[in-house]
Parts: sequence; C-alpha cells; structure tokens
Amino acid sequence: MKHDFNQKIQNVLILNGGMEYGESKGKLNLAFCEIMQNALENLGKKVQLTHIAQGYNTKAEVEKWKWADCVILQFPGWWMGEPWIVKKYFDEAIGPDAQGVLFASDGRSKSDINKRYGSGGLCAGKAMMLSTTWNAPLYAFNEVGEFFDGRGVDEVFAHIYKIFAFLGFTRFLPSFMANDVHKNPNFTKWKRDLKSHIMENFG
Repeated sequence: MKHDFNQKIQNVLILNGGMEYGESKGKLNLAFCEIMQNALENLGKKVQLTHIAQGYNTKAEVEKWKWADCVILQFPGWWMGEPWIVKKYFDEAIGPDAQGVLFASDGRSKSDINKRYGSGGLCAGKAMMLSTTWNAPLYAFNEVGEFFDGRGVDEVFAHIYKIFAFLGFTRFLPSFMANDVHKNPNFTKWKRDLKSHIMENFG
C-alpha cells in the first residue's frame, strides 16, 4: 500500500551506523545503505549519505537534516542497542549547532516549566525510518516468552524514535530488520525484501 505523502519525500538522508567490530567489518550495513540509495534514486529521490564511522562535520550534518524530507537510520544491533558511534553522532550532530534549526528548545517556557516537554522541535512534516541488522532471530522479538518477550524491535529502540519526536518529526515509516545475520545469513532474501520495503514506503 502506498502512502499519500510519498510524493512529498524527495530528499533522503541515510545515516550508516555500521563499523568494524570483531569479526564484523561493517559490510552488511554498508550494503544495505547502497541498496536503499539505489532503490531511492531509481524512484527519482535525491540521496545523501553519512558514514558515521568515517567522521563528520556537525554543521554540515545539521544542513543535511534540514535538507532532508526523510532520515533513514541504518545500524547493527549490538548488546540490545545501537553502536556507540550512533549515540555519539546524536550527541554531537544534534547538539548546539542544531538548536534553532532542528529544534528551538525542549518545549517548555519559564512561565510554566511543568508542561509541554519535548514540544520544541522544528521538523514537523519530516519522516524517519529505522533499518537494523541483528544476530538475534525474528522470533526473539515477536514471541511472548522469548528473549524480548514480544516487544518487537520498535519498542527495543523506543529511545531512538523519541529523539526524532523531540525534533518534531511527525512521520514514522515502518522499520526494516534483518535477522540471524551470523548463524543463518541470507543476503539474497534481505536484498529483495529491503528493495520491496523501499518501494512500498517511498514509491
């Protein structure tokens, strides 16, 4: 099913949070970024990428966020969360340089500091999408009694969604997840599914 707002999404920023770690070289998350970039460009979208592990300029990142109609965040799940470089990126890129551009304040006023926390974002109308890779199998997220007890990956990353909500993002596209990436890899299926996911949500 296509979304009515898709025609308004023309500029897409992809943030690659993959990096070398142990036996992982970050190749899978890089490949996912390239698959999404190609699929989006085939749909006529303009795409910019930031490879977080390669470093970045905070002022340039703020300009990318300002330019983007949609931000896609791609990273592996490590120890039940995002790699540390992703948290560092948010702390630095969405810091002082972003105030007045992506958010005005925390939303409260001195006249009433008890209300409206998190309502100071300036990114209304912008969309975001989360794409992650996991060694954990799908059932570990979706089945009650298994490791994540039926919470699903979006609840595991609720804090990520709250970062975007704080900035005022109002469109939260369905997330994408590849599972069992070490013990049961199936890149052909993931590539097909990811391209279909992009077509469904941006086409």
